Amino acid sequence: MDDEQIVALYWDRNESAIRETADKYGTYCYSIAYGILYSEEDARESVNDTYLSAWNSIPPHRPQILKTFLGKLTRRLSIDKWRRSHADKRGGGEMPAVAEELSVCAAVEGDPATETEKKLLDEVVSAFLKELGDREQRVFLCRYWYAEPVKAIAGRFGFSEGKVKMMLLRTRRKLHDRLKKEGLL
Repeated sequence: MDDEQIVALYWDRNESAIRETADKYGTYCYSIAYGILYSEEDARESVNDTYLSAWNSIPPHRPQILKTFLGKLTRRLSIDKWRRSHADKRGGGEMPAVAEELSVCAAVEGDPATETEKKLLDEVVSAFLKELGDREQRVFLCRYWYAEPVKAIAGRFGFSEGKVKMMLLRTRRKLHDRLKKEGLL
């Protein structure tokens, strides 16, 4: 079933929308949740929360790209769950390291003061990512969107861990400079 059909099921309030979403995007959402939470049970719960959140927000929202919409929901819900449960007390995960690494670019904990600033920040970061080379973009997203460990990223791309760390450092510096130039820091 294609995404438009799935979204139409949500708009019709047809409960099979959740089953179709799980069939098509369940693994994708689980990988995002697990990358943040490092707990099978918590990741499954976060994915189920994603389906509920999608059900509650469609309608009135009609996502243009369902996969991205679900990925954002899963990521936000997983980060919220991680924050609530203080995952570092239960074995960690990559979120403390990811938050610390990005803190050089912008405040991870605090939200921008207004919706306009949030939108501008989103636009600047999106434009920045599009300007990166394919390899740098993919490494950056693996680390900071999916919260993958450096070792896993190195294995995925056939790089040394040192090379991945240096790529991430250079990309964070470029992002920091861009945010400064745009007046967001």
